[in-house]
Amino acid sequence: MSILTVKNMSHGFGDRAIFEDVSFRLLKGEHVGLIGANGEGKSTFMSIITSKLMPDEGKVIWSNNVRVGYMDQHAALTKGQSIREALRDAFKYLFDLEAEMNSLYEKMGEVDADELNKMLERTAVIQDMLDNNGFYVIDAKVEEVAKGLGLLDLGLDRDVDNLSGGQRTKILLGKLLLQTPDILLLDEPTNYLDEEHIEWLKRYLQNYENAFILISHDIPFLNSVVNLIYHVEERKLTRYVGDYYEFKRLYEENKKRLEAAYEKQQKEIARLEDFVARNKANVATSNMAKSRQKKLDKMEKIELMKEKPKPEFNFKMARTSGKLIFETKDLVIGYDEPLTKPLNLLLERGQKVALVGANGLGKSTLLKSLLGKIQPISGEVELGEYQHIGYFEQEERESNYNSCIDEVWNEFPSYSQYEIRAALAKCGLTTKQIESKIVVLSGGEAAKVRLCKILNNETNILILDEPTNHLDVEAKDELKRALKEYKGTILLVCHEPEFYRDIVTETWNCEDWTTKVV
Repeated sequence: MSILTVKNMSHGFGDRAIFEDVSFRLLKGEHVGLIGANGEGKSTFMSIITSKLMPDEGKVIWSNNVRVGYMDQHAALTKGQSIREALRDAFKYLFDLEAEMNSLYEKMGEVDADELNKMLERTAVIQDMLDNNGFYVIDAKVEEVAKGLGLLDLGLDRDVDNLSGGQRTKILLGKLLLQTPDILLLDEPTNYLDEEHIEWLKRYLQNYENAFILISHDIPFLNSVVNLIYHVEERKLTRYVGDYYEFKRLYEENKKRLEAAYEKQQKEIARLEDFVARNKANVATSNMAKSRQKKLDKMEKIELMKEKPKPEFNFKMARTSGKLIFETKDLVIGYDEPLTKPLNLLLERGQKVALVGANGLGKSTLLKSLLGKIQPISGEVELGEYQHIGYFEQEERESNYNSCIDEVWNEFPSYSQYEIRAALAKCGLTTKQIESKIVVLSGGEAAKVRLCKILNNETNILILDEPTNHLDVEAKDELKRALKEYKGTILLVCHEPEFYRDIVTETWNCEDWTTKVV
């Protein structure tokens, strides 16, 4: 039985078409991976099927009484709520039923016998719904999921506004799982999750009996949980049975077949056009020429997909830094309260270090403290000489209304517009994306713009905070190659061992330094 049907859907933004005549069907129990390059429309598709966006044409049809749970990469929490309140929001419909039941009880003394019987029937129905949906063990369920996602140690009465991006993601995910929907819609759920909880989510999805649609650029994670792939490319949605590697095999085979058919057709077109050109003016052969022209006119032309710009990341090297990169002396980092024990860390030229460990332990805070962007609670940082630092921050906090061109031009005012466009194209951005405002870009496209600025500055130290979040597979592979070849020093925060394992010379586990229970 079809849970979700999309019929002949088309959608675009301005003069940029995202989908053209797309159809899609989701059956009960299907585990779908929705994949494609940055900017192809994966998150837009999720927004359309959840009615956050209305398609320009076509229909989105959900079967009756389907409960949908949607977690997108830009979801927000209500300021002022505690972690417990945010998780209990998953059961809002049950609390609303309880309020209705209590209201009915209050009114029972004021109605006649017929109305009273109706009220009693309704309260009985509500009571059954509350019992069957575990209303009276909600707090136990909340604590169980909070423990599984590592939220219990933060204190469930803590304000959600004081949490890191990763901690907030865990709350949104926990809330979604507590809702036990008939279908899960997950847009990059592993972003900001640490390795331990990515594993937890992987096991959860492997055992999930209902359907889900998952967007993820973490291929090992995606591959371990899906049995169907839908590939978004060139405004189309194509279905492949199997996991990601099976998709890659079939995709390459189909591409080669199409290229062979295209070459054969081009030769046939050239032969027919040559015949028409040579014979259309000759009375004796003009009818044959007309016949060939008709055949040409009726021929359904094979079109190859346009080659997309492939990312090409090459870091520019500054002069060699001093041997010392930084040394900390009893450094304690944090905001209102300490996040770490006193740290005595040493980083020297040429080291490539991955900072690992659960979210909320202060990895991003450490980077900002080393860069002088925030003041430590106590202790000091000694920096070496001749440092040219490229810093990649997780995400921009505020909406950026600059165009991509202006954003990079502000950094490199001496460049010509041609040089700016060429630099952005080298990062894998299309002309349409380059001319767009950053605020309308996908997370991956915006990350490529930020990388562009680092790539075009001379550096000898790279400080990268979750650079792979949102990046598509091609960009991630190219970044990995560039970082392996980088001759300078690297300090990297990343939760993907598949990415950082071949880059770094050592890992520092922040769980060894934290003041928190992990």
